[in-house]
Amino acid sequence: MPDAIRIFDRRLVRLRRERAATTQHRVAPILEEAAARLLDRLDDTTRRFTRALEIGGRGLIAPALAARGIPFVVSADLAAGQARAAGGLPVALDEEWLPFAEGSFDLVVACLSLHWVNDLPGALVQIRRALAPDGLFLAMLPCLPSLQELRAALSEAESELRGGLSPRVSPFPELRDGAGLLQRAGFALPVADAEDIPLRYRDPLGLLADLRAAGEGNAVLARDARTPPRALFPLAAARMAGDAAGVPATLRLVVLTGWAPAVGQPRPARPGSATVRLAGALGTVEHGTGEKPGP
Repeated sequence: MPDAIRIFDRRLVRLRRERAATTQHRVAPILEEAAARLLDRLDDTTRRFTRALEIGGRGLIAPALAARGIPFVVSADLAAGQARAAGGLPVALDEEWLPFAEGSFDLVVACLSLHWVNDLPGALVQIRRALAPDGLFLAMLPCLPSLQELRAALSEAESELRGGLSPRVSPFPELRDGAGLLQRAGFALPVADAEDIPLRYRDPLGLLADLRAAGEGNAVLARDARTPPRALFPLAAARMAGDAAGVPATLRLVVLTGWAPAVGQPRPARPGSATVRLAGALGTVEHGTGEKPGP
């Protein structure tokens, strides 16, 4: 893979996900809430699926798909231990090199795993190819401003202690990037929207403990390989402002929805082709730009 798109240490990501198979129960409420919100999108469609691939589901997605009557579910993960415990037919794989033939599945669900992929556009292209025509893709991954409080506190603390910065929180995409990524990968009817899960911690160090338990520690290749100063994390924790309710931590998740192109699939209307004014459909009065509504 070209150096230009090598952002993460994938070996380290795999090792941390392997260890997290025995510790992620500590953050089960957060993982369960994220999975439930993602699968809510699946309940919005009347389409029935028979062959599903779930990526990175941590034992939450495959059982939920089976409970919805999907008879064949493959559970894939970068870490073999996670794949074995996920609940479907286990496959250990690299999300950047999917080993499936074209049209193998009519549903692909990726829950909180694709944010560790170096070439996200390329991974999305492979997922789209693995889908049969009119197959559905659902994914959830963190986006900005997730963990912004932690990112700022660590930056300030490290700057004070070492006079410089190194990346300590993973880079995340922005919500506005989501639909464009799907469209670039060839998906039809691309949609990206956000889900916020508000978190509060009695102690800021609890957030760091949760990230370790989930296998979500820093795996950026450009990270500082030196042992962090002993005072770094306590100083950063002191910089994270809280109140009587605790220390807030932003967790914003982008949900990506796209369909594999198919003949006869609904398509967005051509701009300017509407025959009815929106104001008329809503039973209201249309006002020009800058015009103030009358009494």
